[in-house]
Amino acid sequence: MSNHDGSVPEDFGTRIENVLRRLVSGIPPDAEPRAVGGFLRDALMGRPGRDIDLTVSGDTVHLGQQLAQEFDGTSVVLSEDHQVVRLLLPYQDSPFCVDLVPLQKSPLCDLNNRDFTIDAMSIPLADLLHSDWANKVTDPFGGRHDLENRLIRMVRTDVFQNDGLRLLRAVRLAASLGFEIEEETKATIMQNTSYLEDVSWERIRDEFLIILSSTQAMSYIYLMDNLGLLCKVIPELEQGRKVSQPKEHYWNVLEHNIETVGTFENLISRSYNPSWVLDHVPWSHRLAAYFKEVLSDGHTRETLARLACLLHDVAKPATRTVEMNGRIRFLGHHSEGATMVKTILQRLRLSRRTIKFVQTLVHHHLRPGQMSQGTQIPTARAIYRFFRNVGDAAVDTIYLNLSDYLSARGPLLKQSEWTNYAGMVSHTLETGVYNKQASRPKTLLDGNQLMTALELKPGPTIGRLLEGIREAQAASGIVTEQEALQVAKDLLAVNPETSNA
Repeated sequence: MSNHDGSVPEDFGTRIENVLRRLVSGIPPDAEPRAVGGFLRDALMGRPGRDIDLTVSGDTVHLGQQLAQEFDGTSVVLSEDHQVVRLLLPYQDSPFCVDLVPLQKSPLCDLNNRDFTIDAMSIPLADLLHSDWANKVTDPFGGRHDLENRLIRMVRTDVFQNDGLRLLRAVRLAASLGFEIEEETKATIMQNTSYLEDVSWERIRDEFLIILSSTQAMSYIYLMDNLGLLCKVIPELEQGRKVSQPKEHYWNVLEHNIETVGTFENLISRSYNPSWVLDHVPWSHRLAAYFKEVLSDGHTRETLARLACLLHDVAKPATRTVEMNGRIRFLGHHSEGATMVKTILQRLRLSRRTIKFVQTLVHHHLRPGQMSQGTQIPTARAIYRFFRNVGDAAVDTIYLNLSDYLSARGPLLKQSEWTNYAGMVSHTLETGVYNKQASRPKTLLDGNQLMTALELKPGPTIGRLLEGIREAQAASGIVTEQEALQVAKDLLAVNPETSNA
């Protein structure tokens, strides 16, 4: 909490107070509106948000329609069965969200049916406008005490039976708030993991991706695993739990997948320990903005890349072989992993674009380290082909590759080896990002010009020639139409049978 001295939290700010005043004036007193849940919790922590849950007596659907009309907002019924209504009110650059929930018998009965103590508090809506509002909060389960002590504590031992998603929500709240889960609550979660099997994959997905996007996500994924939840969400990961790896790997397969999430986050946040690791990884404001870009399903590149980190070696158990000399190999695990990723993410009801993006990272995660021999930097042609084949996911794949290397070695990482490896891979990154001629050369000739100049007919040969020209631009630095035309002539001379003239 922001007010650890016991003082009353500060006011909400003029804009939020105006919204609250409008709600107080617009909702009939006999509806007995009470603020509950996350808004009240966050307000007590000194950080009120722009969404609020209200319990109300009476017809929530009718009330939502009335308020939407009065405030020029929108009313949506979220649950016909439970009569939960979402009201979206105009507010700055995005709506202020009000969820109207029917009151169950009494305010105390409602709080008794909630999941965690920090969300089992309430206050009459009108009291939020008083300067001493924090002293008017109804708190039957010690939620304020748990806020002060940064604890997630269940209201009752049977809360998870009512909604299995609460098992995952406990971890999500811990991750979002930076709290600990109280020990008895942990034990109860571990005893009730089967209830997660009754929850829709869409709801599981949403909670899981919030956890994955949180600060120090790796520690909360480990927490999920310790509680028996991780492999309920992604059962395929279980096979890697006791699978050993070659000597250069410090962790088993499951640990390595989880650790890679952490190394990726530390690279992106520029908080890696030891700090000399970062000396060899390019960074800029441009790259920082790149990873914050919302890519698909409302998730950023960084979050989806973390998902790829967690899944990048998911196929290792299925592809593991041991040779006569004892050498352990995982031949084809990158391609098999991409296939498994599709199955996993379809089950989580993610979009085709998201699935394709994560698949691409998993399929190509080894490639940045395989583009040259030893410590030699990759050729211009190899760099061009990498960016051509990996496309929009190229930069993300490079960072996954670097994270993979770091997490493989763990605490046994040697500075000299990292310097050599990172220098080689980072050259590909810098070339691709900052030298468009190398990764995305401009067009010197189009298909029509080629057909006219070389008296060719439309067909696949034209595409092959254009691609050959682009490769030559990247590898040899040709810059004129005449040079491009000569490349095309040379290609035809080498492979005259491909001509469709």
